[in-house]
Amino acid sequence: MPPSIESPGEDRQATIVEVGPRDGLQNEKRLVSTGQKLRLIGMLADCGFARIEATAFVSPKWVPQMADHDEVMRRAVRRPGLMLSALVPNEQGARAAISAGAQELAVFTSASETFSKRNTNCTIEEGLARFVPVIALAAEHSLPVRGYVSCAVDCPYEGPIEPGAAARVVARLRDLGCAEIAVADTIGRATPERVHAMVLATLEEAEAARLAGHFHDTGGLALANVDTAWDLGLRVFDAAAGGLGGCPYAPGAAGNLRSGALVAHLASKGISTGINRELLAGIETMLAEGKFFAEP
Repeated sequence: MPPSIESPGEDRQATIVEVGPRDGLQNEKRLVSTGQKLRLIGMLADCGFARIEATAFVSPKWVPQMADHDEVMRRAVRRPGLMLSALVPNEQGARAAISAGAQELAVFTSASETFSKRNTNCTIEEGLARFVPVIALAAEHSLPVRGYVSCAVDCPYEGPIEPGAAARVVARLRDLGCAEIAVADTIGRATPERVHAMVLATLEEAEAARLAGHFHDTGGLALANVDTAWDLGLRVFDAAAGGLGGCPYAPGAAGNLRSGALVAHLASKGISTGINRELLAGIETMLAEGKFFAEP
């Protein structure tokens, strides 16, 4: 087992995938302008984030906030060492994302059959079948694909999810060719003990270097869950600037783990992320005060 997060050593580098521009903003009720989204992505890149999930090529009917996905991806900042990702639901979305310049594609499924049917209107197996042409298309363009496993610990409809259920979906995404698989505590109910059991099960199907942790802070345990995943070997974690997004299943509660909190927490353990904390704090202050999206 890797050394504890408290143990000194050479392996003290973590990667934070900034998901605020997509996973965070898609839950915002007020529409954010394209210019504001581009400004946010640019400022996050200035902070040192090497991976930013910029938008989602989904139907505006279902996610109006992402209606400008093509323009956002085409106009977003580009620089060496920065990879912009786009969430895609199917081959059509993948083709559009690649055409617009996405450097990574992300697909999403669930460890919960009920959540899959309610969120994507298909079974887990039907969803996985949709990914086959997406991953093949990405391979043609030498692009990596990231797979999300939502409800890896808990489901708002089914309750606790067996670790084996998450592991089975991880195995399927591995076999399909996903370069990275993010296991998500979608509703923020996970405890370190349950995260430990879930990650242990998924490690039977994929090496730690292929896994990422996506923990929501609804229950206030996201950082403790990061520590648990770190101790089991995970080194990639998702977060959103300012905790953008909230939690649709718990009105008023925290949702995505705040990027600044994660960077500070890891730094306190001697773990480097390459993120400029001062610049990030400035962005998060503007977001918290409601000033960022108030400006044109």
